[in-house]
Amino acid sequence: MPKLTDTQALILSRASQRDNRIALPLPGRLRGAAAKKVVAPLIERGLLSEIDADPRKRGALWRQRQDGSFATLAITDAGLEAIGIEIDPPRPAPERPTLRKGTKQAMLIEMLRTRDGATLDEIVATTGWLKHTARGVISGQLKKRLGLNVVTEADARRGRVYRIPDLR
Repeated sequence: MPKLTDTQALILSRASQRDNRIALPLPGRLRGAAAKKVVAPLIERGLLSEIDADPRKRGALWRQRQDGSFATLAITDAGLEAIGIEIDPPRPAPERPTLRKGTKQAMLIEMLRTRDGATLDEIVATTGWLKHTARGVISGQLKKRLGLNVVTEADARRGRVYRIPDLR
């Protein structure tokens, strides 16, 4: 673990507690040359890094770059480790649930994958669900849980049509 001054440890600790990991504002009256003297070694050792900043957030601005953009300071993974915070390893993406054949949900997906798609009335007639149940399955199960791209469009003849564009 690198040797840190109390002020440097405080800066890193505060940044680690913020959701956005921003190290600013600096503690107390730390400004100007004194701030640069404390922060420069943290940047050099890779414990803090400059990232793009929103100029409207005055308290979180570190400096203005030559191109006119603004930078702020954020704690890096190395900075977290320097103050004893373990970094969780990246989690693998959750597996997509598998579809069981012959279920109403599978029938619905097949209906929506056709070129013409399906209207809510057609879905209700095929599955036996109520309209609110069919809409809930489309938004909750198909879109959110399975991550399917269900599009809807108005058809002058049929009304609202739901469709899963075939990307095969």
